[in-house]
Amino acid sequence: MMLKPRALVGGDRLAVVAPASPFAREEFDLGIAELRRIGFVPVYDESVFARQRYVAGPPDLRAAAIRRAWRDPSIAGIIGVRGGYGSAQLLPLLDPAEARLGCKAFIGYSDLTAILTFLTGQCGMVAFHGPMLAGRLGQGEAGYDRSVFERALCRTEPLGEIAPDTAESIRDGEARGVLLGGTLTQLLASLGTPYAFDPPPGHLLFLDEVAERPYRLDRMITQLRQAGLLARAAAVVFNELPRCDEPSGEPTARAVVAELFADFPGPVICGFPSGHTPGAFVTLPFGVACRVIAGPRPRLVVEESAVS
Repeated sequence: MMLKPRALVGGDRLAVVAPASPFAREEFDLGIAELRRIGFVPVYDESVFARQRYVAGPPDLRAAAIRRAWRDPSIAGIIGVRGGYGSAQLLPLLDPAEARLGCKAFIGYSDLTAILTFLTGQCGMVAFHGPMLAGRLGQGEAGYDRSVFERALCRTEPLGEIAPDTAESIRDGEARGVLLGGTLTQLLASLGTPYAFDPPPGHLLFLDEVAERPYRLDRMITQLRQAGLLARAAAVVFNELPRCDEPSGEPTARAVVAELFADFPGPVICGFPSGHTPGAFVTLPFGVACRVIAGPRPRLVVEESAVS
């Protein structure tokens, strides 16, 4: 059984961490203001503003912020500032036993896929593919779906059906399983390491990507297949793949995905607005039972609560 964090409530203290790249202070401040507006108390110290070339300070400094949050009983959850690069550097410095003992809701995406995979795989915990401060919460409700965010993190009932208008069925069908995944580049970067993405047979695979041309998507999906991971998936759900079409317009990313999954035995959906989406970010709980239904009205049904 996956460990589930406590449901968040108004007034909860959320630790704000920067596991990856540095960020603009203006975007940070806007994200902090949004957390306060929706009823949470952001908690951070000056270490979050550290800089070391293309990362937000040395790995031990970034890891220490997460570990402090796990150990602090006054902290209810942890949220990242932004992605970029650097999260994988922290993994050898994080302790699964400490994470399980703290069992806090962790929210992030993009480069923080490395930490989501660590939590779901190494720690056996539910984690949240959700909006971060910079570029998401900082946009207010134009940057994220507040209703889904709060239903995923604050209610002990299952999130239920999500049927976005942007979704398109590539292969029809229906499948049930545990939802796992993240940004494709990061999942593949984990392979061959002690922190490899290692999903169980029958899982539902969510894949997010941005600004990768069709031949690069082909290369990454081919690697996923040759690594044996696609064969373990009962269904695949892609994000909208923004800026992934060829500059000339052809081929499109969705056309390439359709070709690559022409013989996939389960349902495939493309266009789910989570991760690098041009619209409002839909939060997804990783590690809980879900159902993918692909057809005239493609949708994801979260059948298990993500918090306790």
